[in-house]
Formats: sequence, structure tokens, C-alpha cells
Amino acid sequence: MIAGPIFTLRPIMPKRIAMRRSPIHGNGVFALTDIPAGTEIIEYLGRLLTHAQADRLYANTGDTGHTFLFTLNDRYVIDANVDGNIARWINHSCAPNCRASHEENTSGDPRKDRVVIESLRKLREGEELTYDYGIVLAERLTPRLKAIWACRCGKKGCTGTILKPKRKKQGVGKGSRQQRERS
Repeated sequence: MIAGPIFTLRPIMPKRIAMRRSPIHGNGVFALTDIPAGTEIIEYLGRLLTHAQADRLYANTGDTGHTFLFTLNDRYVIDANVDGNIARWINHSCAPNCRASHEENTSGDPRKDRVVIESLRKLREGEELTYDYGIVLAERLTPRLKAIWACRCGKKGCTGTILKPKRKKQGVGKGSRQQRERS
């Protein structure tokens, strides 16, 4: 009998997405190959913070119109500024081709919930991935705030802002709790 380590071979997945400069805004994420509709493309990763921690760390950043914070659930926020992946570079669009989905951990541990980005339709090679950020601010949506959080997607029917009206029920979305009131 020969003793030694046992190796499990995993199939090598071809790289499906990459970050590069975006015509929408700053950096973006693009399909390197055709991606079928309904495909889980990437998990939104980063440091896990409580809402209170995120509020303290990012208290004075609401006027930038830029965030790498993503509400995970009622207790936690994903901070892609630290240990984030390229999912943080996916831009907003009023006519998105992807969506952010919240997956609750089966054991009920909210720290192990996930946010995954999945395609809403078939994506063509070279196409930029986008989703609707769904940011809801705690304060009234003034023209000034709408301009700070301007949408640059250029799609037909663009609302001109990435902000959404306040809703009644908590949900998943990008942005800090201080900046928005989630539904």
C-alpha cells in the first residue's frame, strides 16, 4: 500500500468576467464570454460589518455618490472596500442585465448570508454587467441628492438617479444604512 496525500481535482472554470474602464462610470465589469440567462456570475465579497460599524466608518461619505457597501440583511453590511472582489465594480443601470440576489444561510446564521450577482438574460461577450442598486436614502430625495447619486446608464427610460423612493420593508441593496432607509 502506498501512503500519501489524496488530491481532489476540481475542473478549471474559464474566466467569465473582467474589470476594465466603463463608458457608464469609472470601472465596470464585462463578460469575457457569452453567459446564459439565470447564471450565478459572482458573489459580492468584502469585510462583514454591522450597520452601526458601517455608519461610524462611513459617516461622512454620503455626499460622494459612491459606495462599496452592500446591505446583506437587517444586521450586517458587506464592505467591499476591504477584501472586496471585482463585483464591487459592477455599475448601476435603469435597464439592468443582472440582479443582486440575497441568499440566506440554511443554518440561520445571518453572518453567513450571501449576495450573488446573476444574469437576468443572456449576456454577450464584451457586454458590461449592470444591476439596479436600489439605494434608498433616509432623507427626502432632493434635486441635490439626485444629482449626487446621478445615473449615467444612458438607457431609454433612465430615471437620472440611482436612488429609489422609500419603501416600508427591509431588503438587500447597495449603500450604507446611514445613507438610506432599506425596504
